[in-house]
Amino acid sequence: MAPRVAVTVGDPRGIGAEVVGKALRGAAVRADIVLVGPAPLIEGIPAAEHVEIHLPEADRIASASSRAPILTLPEAEAGRVVRASVETAVGLALSGEVDAVVTGPADKRALRAAGVNFPGHTEWLAALAGGVDVAMMLVAGGLRVVLVTTHLPLRAVPAAVTVERLLTSGRLARRALEEWWGIEDPRLAVCALNPHAGDGGLFGTEDDDVLRPAARELDATGPLPADTVFVRALRGEFDAVLVPYHDVGMTAVKVAGFGSGVNVTLGLPLIRTAPDHGTALDIAGKGMADPGSMREAIRLAAELGLIRRTR
Repeated sequence: MAPRVAVTVGDPRGIGAEVVGKALRGAAVRADIVLVGPAPLIEGIPAAEHVEIHLPEADRIASASSRAPILTLPEAEAGRVVRASVETAVGLALSGEVDAVVTGPADKRALRAAGVNFPGHTEWLAALAGGVDVAMMLVAGGLRVVLVTTHLPLRAVPAAVTVERLLTSGRLARRALEEWWGIEDPRLAVCALNPHAGDGGLFGTEDDDVLRPAARELDATGPLPADTVFVRALRGEFDAVLVPYHDVGMTAVKVAGFGSGVNVTLGLPLIRTAPDHGTALDIAGKGMADPGSMREAIRLAAELGLIRRTR
């Protein structure tokens, strides 16, 4: 029996509906897709089931092919459409009606205007699931990167990278690799914070004082310098790399698979994936959007949902 995957189309002003439609029409998907969103955006997309979001702002979106009224939708109204879509999809997953959820790209300002007061989907989904610990994993081909910190200014990162935070991220990664990917005894690596992993304290002591003890407790390799750890992971030496700050991890993923990366939220009682790009409001309605990342997000959600169901 094929896994059932709920897919939200994201911000109605963006490229979400376009990339979902292209992804589902352009390749065979081994899953029963349940589309969630406003009727005009999802009705023409092939799927096993369509779950329509009925809000005043959703119902007055004229049509998916006529972008002008959608592009002028106020931020708060667009945010309320996304909020209702995500909450509906999560509800389907928590009730066991679907095996996984894929969320389309959303605009943080629109979500904030709609009363979603979280930095992004990851923290929001953690709250919807009851306040569980979560971590963000990015997947590009054989590379899996887990972000220990996410959207912080660089100056705030050293204080935020604690042994406790590393241990939480590492344990979530190990559990997901075992339970979702079916990997026995996953091999973790820890990416260093400082150049040359601090070089014995010459370039900072965080790697010796914080990252190394955490790696030892996790039975992980490292900390290893950022300029070598991802090469070793791509060669198959590690199943996932714990990364102390956002941009070094995101850069590795984008270089390894630009246009095909997938965001996975670890720690949830449901499988959630998403494309690694935003709403791209500047090209919405022009037919230019690349569906590669959305296609991979749907494929991975279906794969993980099937593995989890059969374990």
